[in-house]
Amino acid sequence: MEARSIFNNISPIDHRYSISEQEVYNSLVPWISEEASIAACVKAEIALVCAHLKVRGKMTDALRTELEKCSVDPEEVYIEEEKTHHNIRALVNVLKRKVPQDLSPLVHLGATSVDILDTSLSWRMAGVSREVVLPLLKKLELLLCGFTEREAETPQVGRTHGQHAVPITLGFAFAGYVSRLGKSILEIEKRSKELKGKLSGAAGAYNATSMIVKDPTELERIYLEDLGLEPSEHSTQLVEPEYLLRLLLEFNAAFGIIANLADDLRNLQRSEIGEVREGFGSDQVGSSTMPQKRNPWNSEHVKSLWKAFMPRVNTFFMDQISEHQRDLTNSASQRFIADYIAGFCLAVSRMTGVIKGLGVDRERLNTNLNGKNNSGNLPGGIMAEPAYILLAETGVSDAHEVIRRITLSAEKEKTSFASALAKEPALLEKIGGKLKELGLIETTDSALSFFENPQRYCGLASVKAKTIAKKYKSLMGGDDVH
Repeated sequence: MEARSIFNNISPIDHRYSISEQEVYNSLVPWISEEASIAACVKAEIALVCAHLKVRGKMTDALRTELEKCSVDPEEVYIEEEKTHHNIRALVNVLKRKVPQDLSPLVHLGATSVDILDTSLSWRMAGVSREVVLPLLKKLELLLCGFTEREAETPQVGRTHGQHAVPITLGFAFAGYVSRLGKSILEIEKRSKELKGKLSGAAGAYNATSMIVKDPTELERIYLEDLGLEPSEHSTQLVEPEYLLRLLLEFNAAFGIIANLADDLRNLQRSEIGEVREGFGSDQVGSSTMPQKRNPWNSEHVKSLWKAFMPRVNTFFMDQISEHQRDLTNSASQRFIADYIAGFCLAVSRMTGVIKGLGVDRERLNTNLNGKNNSGNLPGGIMAEPAYILLAETGVSDAHEVIRRITLSAEKEKTSFASALAKEPALLEKIGGKLKELGLIETTDSALSFFENPQRYCGLASVKAKTIAKKYKSLMGGDDVH
């Protein structure tokens, strides 16, 4: 087959991303490339030959070494497939010419195509999860843990429905993603270890292998043990599809978490918010016509990859369905799992770069917290909640309505919430008494200062941020990454 320029490839994964994300791309090739797929099938066929030799008491270290040296050129298989019009039979024909002649009858003996295909796919999915996906995710998670710890006490205005809510901290906001992604990583780790294989034949009832050995399930166990797998509890011609489905669904859950983070970061970089900023190279260009632009393009890129690959989950569900003992409707669609995993890993890698270079504008955080950015929010209005809570604690039953009216008055007079509250000395005296009881102020005369400083009303945000960062740093088995 003729080699071709990568720029003649159709998928952007194989040209644009193979260049811009070369390290990630190269790490995926041994697991999800077409060469890797054929090599994994060869590995499964060799494991089957070894299993036959073991049950016959003829396995030796020398034979194993000789068999493991056997390799197949994908081009040979494709040329053979032009004749057979069957990919596994083509592989078997080529492999029979590679193994010692006296062992060639054992190649594929007792197996149907999917005994090799589903088993080798499980082996590859376990491998790519262990060697590529999980290391990438854990690197990102540790970076998020580190950022969360560093910014655990950095005050930030909370936001709900796109509006200013109550004060939190920047670290607390990130801790949510640490917690969500951390749990997803642990679930991926678990699911990747539960993938199964099979050697139960054309309809799953061990018809063929029962003609070869007394205990077909023992032959299956030995075959799969060589590949680090266990048998599917029940198989037709296919391994039960839910093992792989659950792993892919957890990939998709993690992908969504990362896309959510990307969206939040993109919004925090808006001109009117400006609390964080992606790293920007000295030669980097944000716009082809506006020289001043510094777009949050990496965060947008992650969201865009998610949009492209998230809908593939529908295909994963559709591949769950196969008529009777098997049909061939998953043959083409299942091949695109490789594209999905590549897109997912590229997004994780891109988000890792974002977090690694993320800058924080503390001055802007403080400006937004105090409602001084001309955003239409009532300056200091986020302190209306503690005023209402404290007033209610004094026994005022309509405290919420009382404070709501003060906020309306402040908006009408275009003044701050604290200034409007100062015009209600009787209320402020009651509220101040409660603040003093809580140890938040020394004298009731200083009650107003509490409402002029929203950073004093962050609840357990910093504590929660530090606790979660510490927990998931430990679970990921390392320190944060710089």
